[in-house]
Amino acid sequence: MSSETDSIVALTSGEPSGVGLELAYRAWLELNQSQPFFIIADRRHLAERIGADHCIEIQQVKDCVSALNHGLPFLHLQFAGNAPAGQVQHENSKGVIDSIRWAVGLALNKEVAAVCTNPINKNVFKHCGENQYPGHTEFLAELCHVPLTVMLLAGKDLKVVPVSGHQALIDVPQAITRSRLYSVISLSLNSLKRDFKISRPVIYVAGLNPHAGEDGLFGEEEQHIIRPVIKMFQAEGIDINGPYSADTMFHEDVRKRYHLAICMYHDQALIPLKTLHFFNAVNVTLGLPIIRTSPDHGTALDIAGKSLARPDSLIEAIRLAGAHAKNRQGLV
Repeated sequence: MSSETDSIVALTSGEPSGVGLELAYRAWLELNQSQPFFIIADRRHLAERIGADHCIEIQQVKDCVSALNHGLPFLHLQFAGNAPAGQVQHENSKGVIDSIRWAVGLALNKEVAAVCTNPINKNVFKHCGENQYPGHTEFLAELCHVPLTVMLLAGKDLKVVPVSGHQALIDVPQAITRSRLYSVISLSLNSLKRDFKISRPVIYVAGLNPHAGEDGLFGEEEQHIIRPVIKMFQAEGIDINGPYSADTMFHEDVRKRYHLAICMYHDQALIPLKTLHFFNAVNVTLGLPIIRTSPDHGTALDIAGKSLARPDSLIEAIRLAGAHAKNRQGLV
């Protein structure tokens, strides 16, 4: 990676009829030269949703920095249809996917420092005949040829990682295995040290069952799966503790004691995270060979084009991607 591109973040188009394009413009207004980024999108969509006068087309990634003084920099990617606010055009599905593929390719080739992905409708894969991808993250894992990815959600006052992903609650106990839990904690530790520059991370682990199982009264996963994995890391000198009852782990006084909460399932992690950071949480994908962040919200089709969407989460996602890139480069 050259010095010209070692801090540049590539932002994907996302669903062009959602709020992503308008929020990209507002992120440019906020970040400008403090965190260089550009978006991969169709010039027609940008003209429709933002205004052509506010965008600057670039031909090469390195042109991004100088273009930032004049407008939102973008690499043009031809989409099939228009992008009316709030009205998904399924013919644009291939363009949405191609924007992701292009950004990841730039990152893998070290032409950009990181990737930030705008929200998509998960049915874009269905409309392109690629039903094997239930969402963004699985597609990114395939592009990067990795077997396991982990979602870390970060806010100023709380960072969480759910061990199981987007799945029915009835299936969660089967997903909590020693192997899965060990891998999730390992990836999380690596990110805390490398990306967040926390030299001695402290991790708290939630139980799966009420009261962390109450010594087997309400379930045995804590005794047979969670606690043994915790002891394995403790034997390596890692400051990790638990399992704790999730109903006490997120109190303000308790949060001050740890850097990251490992949670057993989606809502156990996301409810406290979004209670504290509803507008500015950032999704970070661990396990990829590249840096990938995204805002922690969806396409918001219902408010697209109405100047109601807040840019906080996208701004923080772009800023965090750049910060992680700088932290990683500092380790080389």
